[in-house]
Amino acid sequence: MIGRLANVFSLVGARVVDWVWRLGFGARFFWAVLLHSGTALRRFSLTIREIYFAGVQSLIIILVSGLFVGMVLGLQGYDTLARYGSAEALGVLVALSLVRELGPVVAALLFASRAGSAITAEIGLMKATEQLDAMEMMAVDPVARVVAPRFWGGVISMPLLAALFSAMGIFGGYIVGVVLIGVDAGSFWSQMQSAVDLREDVLNGVIKSIVFGVAVTAIAVFEGYDAVPTAEGVSGATTRTVVSSSLAVLALDFILTALMFRGT
Repeated sequence: MIGRLANVFSLVGARVVDWVWRLGFGARFFWAVLLHSGTALRRFSLTIREIYFAGVQSLIIILVSGLFVGMVLGLQGYDTLARYGSAEALGVLVALSLVRELGPVVAALLFASRAGSAITAEIGLMKATEQLDAMEMMAVDPVARVVAPRFWGGVISMPLLAALFSAMGIFGGYIVGVVLIGVDAGSFWSQMQSAVDLREDVLNGVIKSIVFGVAVTAIAVFEGYDAVPTAEGVSGATTRTVVSSSLAVLALDFILTALMFRGT
């Protein structure tokens, strides 16, 4: 019995030590990426390429998902509001739900699944095929040349994708509410315009998307750079990126929502 308890405590202790070590290494790695960001910003063509890879190639899934999320919000919102005689406020419900919450969060989850996993796999494969080691042999810093452009490409892409997601979602709500159900178009747009505040709603949603972009992209580049240089190691790093990024987005969403909207 005592031996089993000792083994359990030993395993738990080893896991905790490994987690703390990875957390410290991740913090140092993130600081190194920030220090080497000058290269990515001076040679902006590298970052532009990563914006295309992470942002433009994610447009289809972002736009289609935003459209259907907005359409579902229109259906569910109309059914609920009609019970209380407030169907004309459908535009307010759709816009606030997307701009404040669903736009940044769902876009970040989709971004982590599509772009984050791809970034991790790409860097992990470069490590497995010793391309990163070859760069160091040629006196080229792989953090500055490979990691930093991908980090800033993801950070810049995420707010733009979240904004497009919200815009497409509002359009989907308009299609369902106004075109299909018959809500008055003037009431739909005018009430939305009067209820959605630029600073309290739109700006806070943009801040959320920026924070999510930093978190997701930082996790993606770290997992790729820290991946075991084998096929199994790269596969595990890609899985950890999606899981860790999704949990980080949801946790950060709660914290940011509590800070931003607790007085409203």
